[in-house]
Amino acid sequence: MGGGFRVLHLVKPFLSFLPEVQSADRKIPFREKVIYTVISLFIFLVCSQLPLYGIHSTTGGDPFYWMRAILASSRGTVMELGITPIVTSGLVMQLLAGSKIIEVDNNVREDRALLNGAQKLLGILIAVGEAVAYVLSGMYGSVGQLGVGNAILIILQLCFAGIIVICLDELLQKGYGLGSGISLFIATNICESIIWKAFSPTTINSGRGAEFEGAVIALFHLLITRTDKVRALREAFYRQNLPNVTNLLATVLIFLIVIYFQGFRVVLPVRSKNARGQQGSYPIKLFYTSNMPIILQSALVSNLYFISQLLYKKYGGNFLVNLLGTWKESGYSGQSIPVGGLAYYVTAPSSLADVAANPFHALFYIVFMLSACALFSKTWIEVSGSSARDEQQMVMPGHRDSNLQKELNRYIPTAAAFGGMCIGALTVLADFMGAIGSGTGILLAVTIIYQYFETFEKEKASELGFFGF
Repeated sequence: MGGGFRVLHLVKPFLSFLPEVQSADRKIPFREKVIYTVISLFIFLVCSQLPLYGIHSTTGGDPFYWMRAILASSRGTVMELGITPIVTSGLVMQLLAGSKIIEVDNNVREDRALLNGAQKLLGILIAVGEAVAYVLSGMYGSVGQLGVGNAILIILQLCFAGIIVICLDELLQKGYGLGSGISLFIATNICESIIWKAFSPTTINSGRGAEFEGAVIALFHLLITRTDKVRALREAFYRQNLPNVTNLLATVLIFLIVIYFQGFRVVLPVRSKNARGQQGSYPIKLFYTSNMPIILQSALVSNLYFISQLLYKKYGGNFLVNLLGTWKESGYSGQSIPVGGLAYYVTAPSSLADVAANPFHALFYIVFMLSACALFSKTWIEVSGSSARDEQQMVMPGHRDSNLQKELNRYIPTAAAFGGMCIGALTVLADFMGAIGSGTGILLAVTIIYQYFETFEKEKASELGFFGF
């Protein structure tokens, strides 16, 4: 009962004020879980399209452009913050608990309730802080243009949307729905982006006349309108600055490769210490830490981009600031893109031609991605309670009780590090091939969809078993 418990007890007075979803007091039928999941997704999608009331403008570069794919946020809408507050608070609390700075006994119900309360309170405080920062930084026009009333109204809208996301995630996590809200919203956001870039009917003029943004629609449009069909096909497959058919095929290929690798695992026979004679299996997947390495790596790079852009705008001539990153406006997207410094080298080369022109940049990016993903993956098993020493209730048949940890230590850290490197390598491959939605986005989408497929099958099987079919 160290000092960590006293820190958690500071949350107690706030628990009665925090919004809470009651745990399910009955077994929720599978069909009902699907309905709850669909309703949660519908609420999120409505919020992603609902424009913020009172904003002056959202023109100009978007400093959070690089984060939006993994944080499920939509610019200028009430879902501007996306899942940032809940992901940040979750990671902070997980790291504090995993590193024993805050001591939590997961077998004690009060401890679990206090930890969840602390995470929720931190999430709301982060939402408030970010909402205030957005308004004060002039994202929607200067405070003078907005007026005090509108500024407060925008902050309230962003905070309320943040609380809705926290409640929706809790609703699904507490057994009313399938999976978690965070995973559901990330996957939906990324898939929506990929489908839009494949079938978007929007026309864009990039100097060659009006073109359809969607790769598939552009293919048919070019084949119908151009007399030279071979040239039309070449343009549809290789056009620059807009999604093309090659990008789309690369995206499908990466999807299939990741699904194939999901099946790689080592299965160890184990039995329970508590229930005598109860045999089971302990599967160690190649992607042991799932998509967590890529989420952590993306969060690191996104924060580097954000800090580097802010510093470059104010102190662009400073040597240290330029070392962190130099930026320029992109003519096509209107976003700032890194052209030098650390921010440039941790960014994927834009094409294979760029790889050939700047081999050092490509090499640095590959080494960074592989080492960062492997390191984050190995670190995550220690702080998330999924390392060998956390499996105390199982033994391996034919081995001493104390040998299980030694046996698992032969596999788990290796699987975590190698799996992290594989995820990094697949991300690099997707980026080099120009896959739609970036390598990071595709990896996240596929791993989350695969998890949902496994959850769906498990729930379906348990439902059939429950009714005795």
